[in-house]
Amino acid sequence: MSEARRLDSDGGLAMNYLRAKAESLPLCGGAFDVVTAGQSWHWFDRVAVAHEARRVLRPGGWLVIAHFDWIPLPGNVVEATEQLIMRHNPAWRLGGGLGIHPAYTRDVGRAGFIDLETFSFDVRVPYTHAGWRGRIRASPGIGGQLPPAQVADFDADHAAMLRERFPQDPLDVLHRTFAIICRARDV
Repeated sequence: MSEARRLDSDGGLAMNYLRAKAESLPLCGGAFDVVTAGQSWHWFDRVAVAHEARRVLRPGGWLVIAHFDWIPLPGNVVEATEQLIMRHNPAWRLGGGLGIHPAYTRDVGRAGFIDLETFSFDVRVPYTHAGWRGRIRASPGIGGQLPPAQVADFDADHAAMLRERFPQDPLDVLHRTFAIICRARDV
């Protein structure tokens, strides 16, 4: 949190930080206008956190869930990278995604949210080889689960694969943004 506080100070912002489980926040009910979850909904007990978001929002408050996912397509660098992740970490289960999460609409609907809107759009993100390797080393399937020696082995294989199969630098990496915006039903 020290780096976040430094960035806040540099930006002239005043923030309060709280470390807590999203499913049971030590906050008063009806206290917030907006709750956001960026690139995180899949890590939660989704139904429980939807109810908790509803609890802490004022009537008419907004919940925004957003994801920014890389998209594996036949022959693209994401597909090749995911195949390499699976060879190094067969327990990894987050590959092959479409970047659209329709089940999240059920989560928020059951928790009392209304006026649901969803949208998605694709973005091509340029990554240098070094940048893409760093992004993948930091991912849950590699840095989040493997010991340092295995991360280094993966990274060496990843660098070789990029040089051989995807020599262009920067890479053109397809991502999809997906979001749900919904409103807490008035009591």
